[in-house]
Amino acid sequence: MRAVRFDAFRERPALVDVPDPVCPPRGAVVSVRATGVCRSDWHAWQGHDDSVQVPHIPGHEFAGIIEQVGEEVTRFAVGERATAPFILACGRCVQCRAGAPQVCPDQHQPGFDLPGSWAEKVVVIEADHNLVALPDGIDMTLAAGLGCRVGTAYHAVRVQAAVAPDERVAVFGCGGLGLACVMVARAAGADVIAVDVSEHALAAAAELGATAIASGADVVDRVREASGGGAHVTLDALGSAATARSAIEALRPCGRHVQVGLLLGEDADPCLPMGRVIGQELQILGSHGLAVAEYRELLADVAAGRLDLGSTVGRLLTLEDLPSAMLAMDHPPTAAGMTVARLR
Repeated sequence: MRAVRFDAFRERPALVDVPDPVCPPRGAVVSVRATGVCRSDWHAWQGHDDSVQVPHIPGHEFAGIIEQVGEEVTRFAVGERATAPFILACGRCVQCRAGAPQVCPDQHQPGFDLPGSWAEKVVVIEADHNLVALPDGIDMTLAAGLGCRVGTAYHAVRVQAAVAPDERVAVFGCGGLGLACVMVARAAGADVIAVDVSEHALAAAAELGATAIASGADVVDRVREASGGGAHVTLDALGSAATARSAIEALRPCGRHVQVGLLLGEDADPCLPMGRVIGQELQILGSHGLAVAEYRELLADVAAGRLDLGSTVGRLLTLEDLPSAMLAMDHPPTAAGMTVARLR
């Protein structure tokens, strides 16, 4: 099969021929029809994730047709349309049995510690647990872009934050993940404030119905004023010590902060206003991916029109375009929406 592979970190990826993957007894091989291009793929290529070993095939957002199933698979069959969350869980541990596979201690991830979906075929381990059937009304291209930023936003907003109608929600950082948080929070009936340094990002958030506030020294005061005394919920969708601190300080008493943007490098252990957390009984919640059951709920919401994501796909590429797309992520994005490669 053809696949995009890099043989060394930060070396230009290349389109190469590689052996077809072997189907595990409890796994499945999916013929990839579309695959997303995500900032996390760039981090893997840069060597920021120590689970990635070279040579490596990136890609963790995909949709396709099941081509093979292992002899122990009972819930899925060849020819079915399917996708999977980017966290593939074991399905047997305490966390998985409790409905929280996104924190499975034995999890694996395509495009990181497993070969990814920038290829004509990808393996899904523990298929009965991890595969998700695609509703007929959802296009492969759209489905391929949901698995990371939209799925992550859905879990952060709907599950971790449990956003309710008419609550005031402030999203700090309005890149792809942040804009997805804006969309999901708006669909939940919340009033949303969007914070970013980029005029382009703020304009995109405003088009989605958010109140745009440019980041600056007084951003906490402006968010508190715009939200009538502080937000019920804040989300740091960027991932930095500064945005995490500002988001917590922008909460009203008994508010909830969700840290959804990854804190890496020097920001991995930030100084946070814990005195305020104690005195105002604030909640700080982590958010990591989404559970398989939530993925089905997300797809059902999209199929039923409760969550309109039709405008989220921006650039359409081919498999041959993906090496250049990886290099382009060295620079700020020039187009709105998710980038997706169609393989066939």
